[in-house]
Amino acid sequence: MAKVVAELKYSAEHEWVAADGSGPTGVGISAVAADALGDIVYVDLPEVGSTVTAGETCGEVESTKSVSDLYAPVTGEVVEINEEVVSDPALINNDPYGAGWLFKVAVTEEGPLMSAEEYAAANGGEL
Repeated sequence: MAKVVAELKYSAEHEWVAADGSGPTGVGISAVAADALGDIVYVDLPEVGSTVTAGETCGEVESTKSVSDLYAPVTGEVVEINEEVVSDPALINNDPYGAGWLFKVAVTEEGPLMSAEEYAAANGGEL
């Protein structure tokens, strides 16, 4: 069973949000999604300085199995992208909650998000 991190919030589209209130909010995809996608070979992330809107597509994740849209779980300005994950997309499979983070946003509004418990219950993840 895929791991779900208790300190994070999750979107219905399998993105996680790390908001501790100390600065930009980190965004990535859950281990549940990474496991379902299989070996991730390419990511297309929003550009630094662009605005993302909660619930709207902002990039894509390509695996050996399929291409999936990446949805913004929050609204705000993208302030940083993870260049390492662009160079080595397998980081998402290996460490989706750590080195495999995707981008950071100066959030103006959160989209509908679930607690880790709600996400795990809905998607078969393990806390």
